[in-house]
Amino acid sequence: MIKKLSKYVGEYKKYAIITPVLVTLEALMEIVIPLLMAQLIDRGIDAGNMGEITKYGVILLAAALLTMTFGVLAGKTAPMASAGFAKNLRQAMYYKVQDFSFANIDKFSTGSIVTRLTTDVTNVQQAFQMIIRITVRAPGMLIFALIAAFSVNHKLSLIFLAVLPVLGLGMFIIIKRVYPLFNKIFRTYDKLNNVVQENLYAVRVVKSFNRQEHENEKFENVSGAIYKDFSKAEKTMSFVMPLMQACMYTCMLLISWIGARMIVASGNDGALGLTTGQLMSMITYTMQILMSLMMISMIFAMMTMAKASGERIVEILDEESEIRNPQNPVMEVKDGSIDFVNTGFRYSSESADDGSGSDSKKVLENINLHIDSGATVGIIGATGSSKSSLVQLIPRLYDVSEGQVKVGDVDVRDYDIETLRNQVAMVLQKNVLFSGTIRENLRWGNENATDEEIIHACKVACADEFIEKFENGYDTYIEQGGTNVSGGQKQRLCIARALLKKPKILILDDSTSAVDMRTDALIRNAFASELPDTTKIIIAQRISSVQDSDMIIVMDDGRVADCGTHEELMERSEIYREVYESQNRKGGDAA
Repeated sequence: MIKKLSKYVGEYKKYAIITPVLVTLEALMEIVIPLLMAQLIDRGIDAGNMGEITKYGVILLAAALLTMTFGVLAGKTAPMASAGFAKNLRQAMYYKVQDFSFANIDKFSTGSIVTRLTTDVTNVQQAFQMIIRITVRAPGMLIFALIAAFSVNHKLSLIFLAVLPVLGLGMFIIIKRVYPLFNKIFRTYDKLNNVVQENLYAVRVVKSFNRQEHENEKFENVSGAIYKDFSKAEKTMSFVMPLMQACMYTCMLLISWIGARMIVASGNDGALGLTTGQLMSMITYTMQILMSLMMISMIFAMMTMAKASGERIVEILDEESEIRNPQNPVMEVKDGSIDFVNTGFRYSSESADDGSGSDSKKVLENINLHIDSGATVGIIGATGSSKSSLVQLIPRLYDVSEGQVKVGDVDVRDYDIETLRNQVAMVLQKNVLFSGTIRENLRWGNENATDEEIIHACKVACADEFIEKFENGYDTYIEQGGTNVSGGQKQRLCIARALLKKPKILILDDSTSAVDMRTDALIRNAFASELPDTTKIIIAQRISSVQDSDMIIVMDDGRVADCGTHEELMERSEIYREVYESQNRKGGDAA
């Protein structure tokens, strides 16, 4: 994991290298200062030598200034390295997610991905800054202080060696108990993000059904679970500080008591054991060792959290897209003809939440169809009959489990993915508009589209009639998710956006469900006249939306129940005839 993450330090490596050097120099200077203080007391103050006092006073001032300089420089370079590392890590994860297939995305919930991009990266960022600064400083200070203490009086220093194993064992037990809790907490964070995201996205539904209390209860349950686990983890971690203080204050008492006895026994000159200055330096080193161990405890706590976060980040970085380009991809789509050859499909059974490996049910089975280039094809079927799953195989949003899907007489798996998807435009029932102007949203279909092309696409999609009524026309600002336009207006804008791609295949997945029948008919007539060479696939619930198609496909439970023209299906397809009669029984279409 560490090797995987460390490569994302990238161009900030120089700061990551300079910081430990500066921190080491700072720690060395802090170790030197007590030795100089001991010399100042023993040779200057106790001896009454003003010259020695002045000499060591100047040296101490210089040492303090150097310590401050190294500390300030380390305080500048460490955040630059850690912030740059976090930036590279977020970019790598975000770009990785962009390359995921739908099957890969299905493995991670949206809330989980957001948590990994935010909370988990922040935890790793803080841990990284600790590694290059405090993780170098604390062990360095500990080691240097122990060496210095042994150089002053090795007998007194043996007290440290007796206490450190006790401290180490206690820390090991605490960390072992805390790590599983942090793993559990981050999984709960995923659920919390999902609850918040779902609530904000569907806030209008929540309010219309007056379900605020239900949503509050959901949030409180998840938030309460985080509080419970975090409290338990923090309570366990809280034993670190008392453990350290007990050990180190024991050291200080023993050193003070034994050291004082040694001074009295040896006389003030320390000829037989210890001087007053040396005892002060030993007490100072004890404090430095205590501070080092306090910092090490913070490091352990942060590293425990960071390890859990790092593993979750690596899961994203190690995830390989199930849809990749072949070695020698086809770079041109000849036409919009489509063939399904013994096609079968099932969604992946893998799950980020439960990890179950049970076999998933077949969604599509034994599909055999041929669609001519430029044809208009309608698809109808009950909810859950796999209409959307069928068309998602065409632009290779998913790969088939069995058989083939061909476009332009070439297996879609042999195309360059970008080339294929540039020639297949999809408009979904719940398509998304992004925050920005209408013009900016439409240029998602073609970033180089001229104003004339934009206006023409909107006329074909019957969107120009309401855009022109807006005060700012095509410069009207669209709120995030298109909340300031109606469902029908949103669908027409999405159709116009797809048309700007000038695709060879246009798929409308129930994307006129929110428009009235008159507008639906106008859009279909415009398609017939303006897009004669484009293959048009229309998924609809209303038979009137597909009645004039060259071919109508009737789906039933993942299979093609029948296909043909309206007249042919009325004669031989019981499913089609029942739908038609139910929608026309009262003299009008039912959505």
